Amino acid sequence: MLDRSPTQQAAIWLHSFSEALESGNVAAVSALFLEECYWRDLLTFTWNIKTMEGRSAIEAMLSATLARTKPSDWQIAGEATRDGDTVEAWFTFETAVARGEGILRLTDGRCRTILTAMRELKGHEEKRGRRRALGVRHEADPNRETWLEARRREEASLGYSKQPYCVIIGGGQGGIALGARLKQLGVPTIILEKNARAGDSWRKRYRSLVLHDPVWYDHMPYIPFPDNWPVFTPKDKMGDWLEMYAKVMELNYWPSSRCRRASYDSERKEWTVEVDRGDESVVLKPRHLVFATGAYGPPREIELAGTEDFAGEILHSSRYSDGTRFKGKNCVVVGAASSAHDVAVDLWESGAKVTMVQRSPTTVVQSGTLMELAFDIYSEAAIERGITTEIADMKVASMPFALLPETQKPLYDRIRARDADFYEKLAQAGFALDFGPDETGLMMKAYRTGSGYYINVGASDLIIKGEIAVKSGTEIERLTRNTIKFRDGSEIPADAVIACTGYHSMHETVAEIVSREVADRVGPCWGLGSGTPGDPGPWQGELRNMWKPTAQEALWFHGGNLALSRFYSKFVALQLKARMEGIETPVY
Repeated sequence: MLDRSPTQQAAIWLHSFSEALESGNVAAVSALFLEECYWRDLLTFTWNIKTMEGRSAIEAMLSATLARTKPSDWQIAGEATRDGDTVEAWFTFETAVARGEGILRLTDGRCRTILTAMRELKGHEEKRGRRRALGVRHEADPNRETWLEARRREEASLGYSKQPYCVIIGGGQGGIALGARLKQLGVPTIILEKNARAGDSWRKRYRSLVLHDPVWYDHMPYIPFPDNWPVFTPKDKMGDWLEMYAKVMELNYWPSSRCRRASYDSERKEWTVEVDRGDESVVLKPRHLVFATGAYGPPREIELAGTEDFAGEILHSSRYSDGTRFKGKNCVVVGAASSAHDVAVDLWESGAKVTMVQRSPTTVVQSGTLMELAFDIYSEAAIERGITTEIADMKVASMPFALLPETQKPLYDRIRARDADFYEKLAQAGFALDFGPDETGLMMKAYRTGSGYYINVGASDLIIKGEIAVKSGTEIERLTRNTIKFRDGSEIPADAVIACTGYHSMHETVAEIVSREVADRVGPCWGLGSGTPGDPGPWQGELRNMWKPTAQEALWFHGGNLALSRFYSKFVALQLKARMEGIETPVY
């Protein structure tokens, strides 16, 4: 078999796989996989976002799902490729209710990893491309309703005379991306945003904030950034883009609207959502409720002994916007991850004297290095090679979380070797560095805890030069009137303390709006169950509670960075559309 081309090898394997599935021979399917194997499914078999690890897990999944899924018409798409001993191929297929696509990887003729992902529901395809709306009826009609009139009618009725099928709490990029997906699928949806304008969640953040991820990684669904968009997007520019996007995608977006509380009636299968919309109170009755308040929940406030004696200002980074009023003052930034570095730079640029209190080691990566070595499939060069953002998203999704450490550790070995001089200087400045408990670097920290890392866009250089002081290796003992005392006996002046101490899990927002009982039943969001600090086991294989059914019926979580939000919004929307249309969605 090894003398055959990669495409021939993949086609032979896929044919055997298809035949075994069609005959219902689960053991024959299992035999096509290596002993160490992974099947990641995005809805097509499991109506879940789930990774089966090992043959026995694959057999159990197929035994439970194969008869109703009825997979068929498996076809290799394009040419397969070979990288060392691995053959990689894309394919398409169908189930009883959907069309799907995926990526498989073979070693020695057997499968190590396979991704199956739902692309669309049969009979409920998006109205795009050849299916797009005509936009006009070419005939005279005295009762004609223009686009603007229809839009105004929809805005006036939804939430009042007509109830939405779905309510999304949170109108940042996550809520907007999901709202756009649902709009294209014809799912009546209202997005609730507490701020006065779409994009304000970005505009209100500290003045110097710029996205640390490149433009090719950050596109929204349907409308990519234009070709002249900067590589790194300033926060206010991002805010304006989101405001434009919500308008042109015709989203039912309610600004200045705060969800006061919500409760679920399990008999009626509907939520009661109480909303303060400007000066009025509105009660919504959706079938589904999505929390899209970011990857995180409420701010994790800092508790310091002596707070009552402190004469200065203490605030969480979520409430920090501008360092102007701190000019000439001694400012202490507690924390040493992304927000802490950005706030420290903003304070320094505003003329403050800044000390960063580092409570635990941080993974730092140079932006240029990360762009070159880690974002190779999200780049202009990738586009020129034919790797679109959509292709890159699928390639990333095709790699099971369990295998990421084995790819990330060699990457960070290269990064440390390449930037050894930078890391030595940073350590000499008193900054505590690490690359995770298993040396797998930034990406694994992002998935496991969403914290503990920084992409250097300038702050590290100020630390190396001594422009931003660092205090690490000891804990804060207490505040005095105008200083901070540490357990090692040292003391530094402080006129203001900015706590860049992160956020609680998004399920804590559920506790505030729904109930403590429901929040505890659902459990925390994010993390893989890796057993590393901040990410307790057991192993989940996927991010906890994200983009899939939870322990509370009809309650969903959507969030993550722009890339994750873009990709997984599609699958949340497909799950909601299927339920609205009465398609059976038994969750495995």
